[in-house]
Amino acid sequence: MTVTIRDEYIELFKLLQMADLAQSGGHAKIIVSEGLVMRNGEVETRKSAKIRPGETIQVEDVTIEVTAES
Repeated sequence: MTVTIRDEYIELFKLLQMADLAQSGGHAKIIVSEGLVMRNGEVETRKSAKIRPGETIQVEDVTIEVTAES
């Protein structure tokens, strides 16, 4: 799955909502805090981590590639 963002970055919990992997911001924060999110192959536990174009986020069997709007 590819998610295109307009700004320089998107906070991780917002990205999870945008990709429909979380039902709400609170749900997204729980997913992150439980260590279920991988950022570029490493576990990411910061809910507000700044995700930039070119990065890859993985939650279970779903991989998100973040791209910039051109």
